[in-house]
Amino acid sequence: MIATSNYIGRFAPSPTGPLHFGSLVAAIASFLDARKNQGAWLLRIEDLDPPRESARAPANIIKQLRAHGLHWDGNILYQSTQLKAYAEALSELRQLNLVYPCDCIRKNLPRVYPGTCRDKKRQEVKNPHAIRLLVDQNTICMNDAVLGPQKWQLKAEIGDFIVRRKDSLFAYQLAVVVDDGFQKITHVVRGADLLDSTPRQMYLAGKLNLVIPNYRHVPIVLGKSGDKLSKQTNAEPVKNENNITNLIQALDFLGQVPPKATSDCKLLLDDAISNWDVSAIPKQLALPQHP
Repeated sequence: MIATSNYIGRFAPSPTGPLHFGSLVAAIASFLDARKNQGAWLLRIEDLDPPRESARAPANIIKQLRAHGLHWDGNILYQSTQLKAYAEALSELRQLNLVYPCDCIRKNLPRVYPGTCRDKKRQEVKNPHAIRLLVDQNTICMNDAVLGPQKWQLKAEIGDFIVRRKDSLFAYQLAVVVDDGFQKITHVVRGADLLDSTPRQMYLAGKLNLVIPNYRHVPIVLGKSGDKLSKQTNAEPVKNENNITNLIQALDFLGQVPPKATSDCKLLLDDAISNWDVSAIPKQLALPQHP
């Protein structure tokens, strides 16, 4: 599909395993929102954490998306090819005196980092160490197209957050912001489990003078145990041979008008695009998977 608007969306799975129903819901929501707005829909593989990744996952994810009629625009961006860009962004933050080394033990820390290492001299910090971004007293506000107005007080609710990990891998927050800027992403549609990442990413994008996207957070899918569907909770991969059923269940989960009866993914998705209604998406952060 050729985009006819300035809208650029993306789906950015981590290759820790194949797509399960929860990740398919996020993919469908971002796809439909982009297509409804005559925009581009990009695919990014966030392969930035080798210890957690599966070598077969990228190929499986690509196969699953294609089987469900979710075709992206342009080339796939792999985060593993972006390391130089992340290093340059971190260097820019250093020049702005916005980062500092931190050797705190994570399990001993409260939910909001108290700034323990803020005033330590570099030689006082042990190795290995993480690098944290300084936050200020400002409040981050945004109007989520699904959840409505959101507000966070940076220092009190977020705290200085990590942009490079102790194992020297670049942190998710930094990589996502740099890649969204690189790909000129205008709209981010994703699961509500990432809502808490939004103020971090908005703040960081501002410091790097990048355009801040519009955000839409859809409910995450809960399994029978009440936990979020994930590889850690042994969520089953979506089966490609059940593509029509999977799409219908995902649209139902997202509160959309039931599609016309068809056995063709393209016809089903064309109908879903025509009827896509963001206001119909449930405003809850999480919902159980439909039977």
